[in-house]
Amino acid sequence: MADLTLRSAGDDVYEVVDGDRVLGTVTLVREDTRTASVRWELGRTEEPRRSQAVNLAITHAFDELGVTRVQTLVSEDAVADRRAAARAGMRRDGLIRQVDAPDQELLSRLADDPHPHTREGFVAMLNAALPKKRAIAQALVRDAEGRVLLCELTYKREWDLPGGVVDPGESPADAVVRELREELGVDARVRGLRTVNWLPPWSAWDDAVLFVFDVEAWDPDAPLTLQPTEIEAVHWCDRDLVRERATAATIELLDSLDDDPDDTYREAGHVFRPTVED
Repeated sequence: MADLTLRSAGDDVYEVVDGDRVLGTVTLVREDTRTASVRWELGRTEEPRRSQAVNLAITHAFDELGVTRVQTLVSEDAVADRRAAARAGMRRDGLIRQVDAPDQELLSRLADDPHPHTREGFVAMLNAALPKKRAIAQALVRDAEGRVLLCELTYKREWDLPGGVVDPGESPADAVVRELREELGVDARVRGLRTVNWLPPWSAWDDAVLFVFDVEAWDPDAPLTLQPTEIEAVHWCDRDLVRERATAATIELLDSLDDDPDDTYREAGHVFRPTVED
């Protein structure tokens, strides 16, 4: 299969030539001294020729225009164009929302990014395209009477288990220790993982995986240093108070743990049934 070439068609437009056949056009516009924008019209051109054409345009921008970043906007419903951009080494920078039109992805490639045909470039492409599922870590803390510690929060009416979102590069176990230190001023001792709970999309939130850790209780009379922007108060709650004040997801989780304490995986709002039974 012969290499593709670019042939100037004037006004920043280049024809993509495959032998004696024109596959379509690409347009390269210099935005500033460092950045160029690329867009393409390649008709019914299929992979891998489509991604080769995009890669050729990007390489031309680096080598001939002297820029260090090439960007493009692709409609979220333009599957073939999104795939071509990804396979040409472009990574998602963000989402540009639209009214009464499909949202657009902003993608770019830098001059020092690994070439998409290398192993490093292929891994980077996959990593940028894979879903970004949120991870949340929460602590299940019970006192000597079996009551559960819940936090009264500043930003919602319902009470919840202490914890929060896992930071990038942070383990869930480290996250729950950090959150307890930040929110309550305690140095937590994690006994182990109690269960994993999948949370489906809700309201404006995407889905998430919740790691619930069994955390050793501290003296219930010991003073706590509450994070004032998030925590109004903490409460040791029996089952009735949990059902009265906790979030629906927390009530369901704690009821599920009481009913089946050894179950290591749950799905909020669903009855999880293993596909293979003992």
